[in-house]
Amino acid sequence: MAAQDVLGQTARLASSSALLQVLFRVVTFGLNAFTLRYLSRELIGVVNVRLTLLYSTVVFLAREAFRRACLSGSAKRNWTKTINLLWLTVPLGVFWSLILGLVWLHLLEVPDPSVVPHYQAGVVAFGLSAIIELLGEPFWVLAQAHLFVRLKVIAESLSVLSKCISTVTLVILYPQWGLYIFSLAQLLYVSVLVMCYVIYFVMFLGSPEATKKSFPVARVKALLPSFMEDETFVNWKEARLTWSFFKQSFLKQILTEGERYVMTFLNVLNFGDQGVYDIVNNLGSLVARFIFLPIEESFYVFFAKVLERGKTVKDQKQDDVAMAANVLELLLKLVLLIGLTITVFGYAYSQLALDIYGGSMLSSGTGPDLLRCYSLYVLFLAVNGVTECFTSALMCKEEVDRYNFVMLALSFIFLCISYFLTHWYGSVGFILANCFNMGIRIAHSTHYIYHYFRESPHRPLTGLLPSPALLLLYILSAVVTAFSEVLFCCDKGWVARLIHISTGALCLAATLVTMFCTETKLIHFVRSQ
Repeated sequence: MAAQDVLGQTARLASSSALLQVLFRVVTFGLNAFTLRYLSRELIGVVNVRLTLLYSTVVFLAREAFRRACLSGSAKRNWTKTINLLWLTVPLGVFWSLILGLVWLHLLEVPDPSVVPHYQAGVVAFGLSAIIELLGEPFWVLAQAHLFVRLKVIAESLSVLSKCISTVTLVILYPQWGLYIFSLAQLLYVSVLVMCYVIYFVMFLGSPEATKKSFPVARVKALLPSFMEDETFVNWKEARLTWSFFKQSFLKQILTEGERYVMTFLNVLNFGDQGVYDIVNNLGSLVARFIFLPIEESFYVFFAKVLERGKTVKDQKQDDVAMAANVLELLLKLVLLIGLTITVFGYAYSQLALDIYGGSMLSSGTGPDLLRCYSLYVLFLAVNGVTECFTSALMCKEEVDRYNFVMLALSFIFLCISYFLTHWYGSVGFILANCFNMGIRIAHSTHYIYHYFRESPHRPLTGLLPSPALLLLYILSAVVTAFSEVLFCCDKGWVARLIHISTGALCLAATLVTMFCTETKLIHFVRSQ
């Protein structure tokens, strides 16, 4: 597949994923706003922090390394060996579910049964849901490698919809069920997700469309693990790369979910405060999840297909190098401007957003300060997602192993900083520690990118430099909206609130107009791709 075709399909995959994430987050926020009126903060804290952490940890440790390794390189490979390797995620998931399930049941603080009933059943259900989801991993990787955009959209939309409908129905009819509600909804979610992929491939394989596309897998039976005579069970190059990524993914999970591990294992916040923190965290991560994450996942595939892992820039096809450098520069500019916009306008509108969303329970206390800090953290997330997806797609095994040592030291420092900052600044300390963590990771990735392109005429890191006029307008907007918040928000009535909102809208409009006038290359890229 030509690099230009890969770019086009990758862009469509990213945009479709972004739309999916919009749907997920809107539904999640609506669900949180709804359940806040029926269930306690403590119950929401246990579900969204404690149990979701169990599920995400099992899934991440069991499959992340396999995804990274098996999506690297060309889609033309011995798919039988790749599929065999991917099926190893299931026993690995069973192992992590058992080990972590015992930790969650016997070593961590158990919530008060009168406030959060059926905790043990919740742990079992969320651990089981992780194993069920891993059963669909070979199907997911095969679909992602061949850029099956529509399949991903339909599967994830149906699964989220089924989860939300079941949760709302059970909350209304049986609020006394407690964690049974979220356990059943989670099991339904992963079951629908896996079944969508299975049903699609059962119908697709052997069809005229599959034959026309010369799809590398001909029968459904080929999607099951199988032994080949006189050949190894797996591709050992992929297996060694998976091991390198596994060591990195273990550390990356600590860095990604570090604050939840500190909350869960060190009890620095009670379950009610954890619930508030999680709601604010979800609101703050809206853009990060529905724009930055799809870009990172999709363009990782692009960079891995266009450039060959482990080769220097001189040994690559120069046309592909030029395209990759151009795309990287424009992606950096895109996420930087989105991050700056969120940071500038998020500061002055955090309290208003929380007051509208959750009332005084969220807009009083530490809620607004949490969201303001998260607005800054979004900027770090934006840049790190793109720089790290490029380095992950290009680093050879030895470079990945060296990076693992960096991640190990960073994990230890991050956990220590999280613990101390939380004691000094409360839940805001978690976000400050995350900013430090992301800053170090960005420094490492930009250093790698700089050295990678040093012997070429391309300088993609210039994407991190916005135009002076646009930068000046961001500064003016920050000052004007901050004064507007002091004068009109948020206890002076709805008329004052509307004035505050109108002020922000005018500043945002001026910023966007300036962006269209000064960043013409970026605008053309977004429109064309």
